[in-house]
Amino acid sequence: MINFWGYSISETRSINYDTNDKSMTEHIARVVPSSKLCIGCGGCTAGCTAGNLTDFNIRKIQMLMKRGENKEAKEQLQKCMLCGKCILFCPRGVETRKMILEMLNYIKTKLKS
Repeated sequence: MINFWGYSISETRSINYDTNDKSMTEHIARVVPSSKLCIGCGGCTAGCTAGNLTDFNIRKIQMLMKRGENKEAKEQLQKCMLCGKCILFCPRGVETRKMILEMLNYIKTKLKS
């Protein structure tokens, strides 16, 4: 069908979060209990060295993980420099470096795809 108004309607991006694999989130909550303290303030992202040099965003990775979008999180995690600056900026004391290490380990052992 031809559109005479100069725009087109995009396909919707709907995600059924109930069917996504949230096993990594459950694992991280078990091995890094402080991860549950995160309030999503973005302090870790603001102070991140890798975030200043690339499009790395710790807060986005946590959101992707909690949604069960593990493939996207895996792609982003490879950019982390593991410097630990994020820990210094966190007002809640979340062990972000340990959390990222555990995510990488989980992906390496459980999500080999």
